[in-house]
Amino acid sequence: MKPKVYIASKVPNEVKAYLEEHCDCEMWQGEEAITGAQLAERLTEAEGLLVSGNAISNRLLDSAPKLRVVSNVSVGYNNNDLDAMRSRGIIGTHTPYVLDDTVADLTLALMLASARRVTELHNLVRSGGWQRGMGEGLFGVDVHHAKLGIIGMGRIGEAIVKRAKFGFDMDVAYYNRNRKPDAEERFGLRYLQMDELLAQSDFVVLMTPLTPETKRMIGAEQFRLMKPGAIFINVSRGDTVDEAALIEALQNGTIRAAGLDVYEMEPVSPENPLLKLDNVVTLPHIGSATAQTRSNMAMVAARNLVDALYGREPQYVIPELKA
Repeated sequence: MKPKVYIASKVPNEVKAYLEEHCDCEMWQGEEAITGAQLAERLTEAEGLLVSGNAISNRLLDSAPKLRVVSNVSVGYNNNDLDAMRSRGIIGTHTPYVLDDTVADLTLALMLASARRVTELHNLVRSGGWQRGMGEGLFGVDVHHAKLGIIGMGRIGEAIVKRAKFGFDMDVAYYNRNRKPDAEERFGLRYLQMDELLAQSDFVVLMTPLTPETKRMIGAEQFRLMKPGAIFINVSRGDTVDEAALIEALQNGTIRAAGLDVYEMEPVSPENPLLKLDNVVTLPHIGSATAQTRSNMAMVAARNLVDALYGREPQYVIPELKA
C-alpha cells in the first residue's frame, strides 16, 4: 500500500506525477494559500507532507498522528517547530543548493537597482517628472569597484561573491560565525568582525538564516556604524532586522538606501512606511522565484519525501534533525 501524503501547494505536473507514482496523494485545490486550520483538517491520515511556508507547529502536529515526514519546498525551515518534530520522531527535509544562483542573481539586482535608483527614476519617468537639466538629481552611485560586506558566508554568499568580485571588481569582505579559509583563498576575501565590516562597506548584504541568535541582529546600533552613503540589502529573512530601526535609518539619512526582498510581516501592510520611501526598493519575497528554480526545488522536496517514507536517507535532512 502506498503511503498517504498531503501536498499543501501547487506543484509542477512532473512533480505531481512523480509523487503519485510512489504515494497516495491528496492536494490542496484552493486558489488562496491553505490556512493552518485547513491544513490541520487534512492531515489526520497523512504520513507525509509537502509544504511551502506553512507553520509546522506543535498544535498542527497534534492533528497529524500518523505524520512521519515534513518536506519543505525551501532552503529555510524557520516555519518548523523543530523541538515538536524531534519529540515525535518526524523527519524534516529542505531544498538547499538548487536555488543558490537564483537568489544570488536577485541580490545583485537589488544592489544595482538601489545604487542607480532604478525604481525611483522609473516612477519619475512614468509620472512625467523627467525634465531637461535635472543633472545631479538623477545621480546614483557606482557598484563596480565598491566595497561589499556580506554577513553570512554560506553557499548563496559564495555565489554572490563570484558575481560581485569577477563581474563588478568589487572589494569583498565578509563576517560569518565561522571563518571560511577556503573561500578566502579562492576569492581573495577579507574576513572582518561585524563592526569593522559595517563601518567599511559601501554595500552591506545580509545573508543569514533566521535563528534565535540572528533574530534582529541588525538594529539601530548596526545602522549607526554604517557609512552615511551605505546601501543595505536584505534577502535573508525579515526578522533578522529591526524594521523600525531600518525605517528610521532610511528616513534620517543614516544610510543611503535599502533593497529588500523580506520583511517582518509578509505580505507587507500598505501602511508600512517602507513603501513610502523613495530610497527603498521593495520586492515581494521572490528570491528563488523563477519557474525553473521553483520546479527544481519542488522535485528535490518530492524526492526527499519519497525517500524518507520508503526508509531511505533523504538527500537533504534539516541539520538539527539529523540522527
